[in-house]
Amino acid sequence: EVEAVRQAWAAFQTAAGSRDAAGEAICAAILEAAPSLQGLFKTPRSVLAMRFFSGIGDIVRKVHDPAALKVAVETLGFKHLDVEVTTPRVNLICEAIVDLLQIELGEPFTPMARNSWYDILNYAGSAFITLRTRYSDRLRILAKSWTQANREEHAGEGERGEEHTDGADVAVRVPTNDVVAEDGPKKKGHKRKGWFGLKSSSGGRGSIGSDKDSRNDNGVNASIPRNFQDMFRFNAIVMGYGSRVWMKEITSSIEAIVTNFSSPNRVQEELEVLALRLAKYRTNITFPEYKAVMLASLRSLVKDWDALHELAWTWLWETAQRTLDANMGKHSPQEDALRKFLGSLDEKDRAFIRDQIYKTFFSLAPVSEDYFKRTTSRLHRMVDKVVAMTLEMYREPANTVEELSALGLRHVGYGIPTDLFGPWASSCVQVVGSIANDGNALESFSWSLGLISRILVRVVSEGSTVVMKAINANCGAQLRRA
Repeated sequence: EVEAVRQAWAAFQTAAGSRDAAGEAICAAILEAAPSLQGLFKTPRSVLAMRFFSGIGDIVRKVHDPAALKVAVETLGFKHLDVEVTTPRVNLICEAIVDLLQIELGEPFTPMARNSWYDILNYAGSAFITLRTRYSDRLRILAKSWTQANREEHAGEGERGEEHTDGADVAVRVPTNDVVAEDGPKKKGHKRKGWFGLKSSSGGRGSIGSDKDSRNDNGVNASIPRNFQDMFRFNAIVMGYGSRVWMKEITSSIEAIVTNFSSPNRVQEELEVLALRLAKYRTNITFPEYKAVMLASLRSLVKDWDALHELAWTWLWETAQRTLDANMGKHSPQEDALRKFLGSLDEKDRAFIRDQIYKTFFSLAPVSEDYFKRTTSRLHRMVDKVVAMTLEMYREPANTVEELSALGLRHVGYGIPTDLFGPWASSCVQVVGSIANDGNALESFSWSLGLISRILVRVVSEGSTVVMKAINANCGAQLRRA
């Protein structure tokens, strides 16, 4: 049965001709069989098609290994936590995929292969339903404990320092003359400040060992950090990870990850941007080191920490790490492929892209013409900016995200419907794909544009408050009600 599943998948890819075509065929089959599911998908059609292909392909590759298959299905299930997965919907999707394989493969798609595909798809769908129910308690634990870990008045209680006398979670004895260097080992008598400088009790910031007033006669730091950020820095130094400058990137994103963990799409976005930032570090990144410091810090700050907290936070980190692991190492080659492709475009190619994107876009979404009543030169500059931004997302992810946030807020003022971002991204991918000879470059362009589109949709959705809607509608009555 396992071999039948794998052979059918390989034959389907061959019949489709490319991964993009295979993903589009699956996407079309599902949405045609169940048009009501269209509203559940917020990503552009081209990105959605690739996700269908990648998700099913990952399951097929691991179908022979039950343990690996379980991890793959749980990872996909997490990404569907905010979707109401039901048995009827699972059955519709299973029927659509199996019928597509039957049509494309014909007689080679044997009854045994058909039944095997039903089994594996139903297993995945059932797991999605189960996971959504099981993880609701963990999400509540995460939310409550994160609030406690960042409640300074709680963290400042003196008795918390007495509960960890074994030094496992918060080691407070630090040699006064040793200072952690940002990019190397400790150097005696040579003070260098890295990102692990702690905020002192008076509100200032300095290296461990520089605040003499906060120490007693035994050299013990009497001022216990009061929140997760400071406790993490403290424990990182004590546990010997003071030179791991890359940890600051994860720490700067951890709040967004935790507070949005019930929204997989938002977490996926944050983790993908984080992976781009981490790709800029030319050093070995060991995620278990961060996990150890994170858990030690949380144990010190959460008063009622128990086995359920340990389980919930371990689940959060392992889920996040799987996404990071899947992205690590691939962004540099993607950036190189996209840079070479864009650099090879001459003015004729660029003019073709500018003209065809709008023709394709207006064909996919005729209503969009009402929002693009601008001069031709300005419309062309918009396309040039979008194309350039796909490469900037790899080069300068942090700055690009800030720029996208500002751009999204401007779109709130323009009153642009978020429904148009999907067709726009699909149009760009379709047109660029028509002249791209390098499949890696097209995949890099599509991935970056998909991330850009999701960020813009989120910013516009979050910024579309009742007040902004009333202003856009130029309605005084709505504004007064707001």
